[in-house]
Amino acid sequence: MRLITGLLSLAFTVQAYAGVSFVAQETADYAVKKYEAAMTDTLAELVQFETVARANVPLEDNQAFSGFKQSLKRKALSLGLEYQDHGHVLVVALGEGDEKLGIVTHGDVQPANPKKWQNSPFVLDRESEPGKLVARGSEDDKGPIATALYAMKAIKDQAVPMKRRVELLVYLAEESDWAPFKTFLKTYSIPDYNITIDASYPVVTAEKGWSEVQVTAKGQVSEDLSGPHLKNFTGGYFRSQVPDHAQVTLFNSNAKLLSAIRSRAAEHKNIEFEFLAVENGHQITAKGVAIHSSEPEHGINAIAYLADILAVHDWPMNASGTLVHYLNDLVGTGVYAESFGGIAYSDGFMGPMTAAVTMVKQDDEGLTCFLNLRRPTGKSAVQLEGEIHSALAGWQSKRKVSLAGIVVTLGTPYRVDGAAHVEPLLEVFRHFSGIKDAQPVSIGGSTNAKLLPNAVSFGPSMPGRPYTGHSEHEFITVEQFRMNLKMYTAMLIEIGNL
Repeated sequence: MRLITGLLSLAFTVQAYAGVSFVAQETADYAVKKYEAAMTDTLAELVQFETVARANVPLEDNQAFSGFKQSLKRKALSLGLEYQDHGHVLVVALGEGDEKLGIVTHGDVQPANPKKWQNSPFVLDRESEPGKLVARGSEDDKGPIATALYAMKAIKDQAVPMKRRVELLVYLAEESDWAPFKTFLKTYSIPDYNITIDASYPVVTAEKGWSEVQVTAKGQVSEDLSGPHLKNFTGGYFRSQVPDHAQVTLFNSNAKLLSAIRSRAAEHKNIEFEFLAVENGHQITAKGVAIHSSEPEHGINAIAYLADILAVHDWPMNASGTLVHYLNDLVGTGVYAESFGGIAYSDGFMGPMTAAVTMVKQDDEGLTCFLNLRRPTGKSAVQLEGEIHSALAGWQSKRKVSLAGIVVTLGTPYRVDGAAHVEPLLEVFRHFSGIKDAQPVSIGGSTNAKLLPNAVSFGPSMPGRPYTGHSEHEFITVEQFRMNLKMYTAMLIEIGNL
């Protein structure tokens, strides 16, 4: 054992980050050979729990979360790992000592519409699409949880010397409420090195700020609705998804107007429209492609395109008509807010601000449209908010309409420079991916990395590929799942011994 330990120590010493250490490579290979099948089975066990936040249902009363906790506890203990339950935060740990490596992920998921899935989104589908593991949470973030568990188990099996204790933090409200995690961190002994596994490769060192513009319309009382007009304009499911469904009802239409709308719809080859005759009009439905709202360029926004085909007519300014004009005048079908006054801008590293309408929802306050922005550095919040309000004021004056409500929320962009674990992480990625020129990247997403000092993100999504989390077709490929196990095992060893 002394000889083995000495050789392992030598492997770390001579590594010099020209690749990965011998022990990291060997342990990564062992992890895949020994535990790939078990990792997939564990993913199947975890995704069966519909860990979606429920309004007015505390976490402790939500049976899906209780079941998830018990499942994770049984699995962690069976693997010889330490398990702690801190309410909203679960900790799975390996090793001893005061020096720690924090791995941050989450066990809650966004809602899923079963009608849009070939099989139940909460049953791991291994068969319908060969080479893919399809389920809600497969990529975001139950797949990474399963991967981290078996990376830790492989390290334990191989008795790899570790300078740092590894603590996997599984937060249970990342998709809905960050306050409990902030409270937890006030008393938690925060590690020197922190890595979230809730984003992309190679290494994410910057995240845009999650932001939103809400506008609410009630319509003008004096509007004459005896002619063609719109009602029941709705779309989207939650505020961080580019919507794949939107609907509106057109009343008192005539053949000429309907023909113009159909002609404009036919110009859009990338989206499907359905026209259904109803009493005194037509119901029009748009079917796009859902995607995480941090990457709107990879989706097809049903709300935006539905509004676009209605641009052929000057609709009365009731609630639905008002929002259709707002979307066509200020938002459009682009994803960079080019039409919204002068708010568009870009950062040299983080890229352009993106904009995606995510929901149009009727409630007691009126009809509300949610525009999700992902803002980079390069423009202050004060300037951006002023430009947003200026654009909305100018639009209301031009259209002679008064919005019933405007709410602007601007998140803060996050950026890490000079963190000591970035280069070792890049070497792990370069080694296993074969992408030798990989460099740090920025994403539009917003992870819990923002809450930890010098935290960066490492996977699970490969660069250049759409992130499927939050979509209605979430999956991780078998190949990627396998590669993640290799990279996470090596990552824990390399960073755990910095």
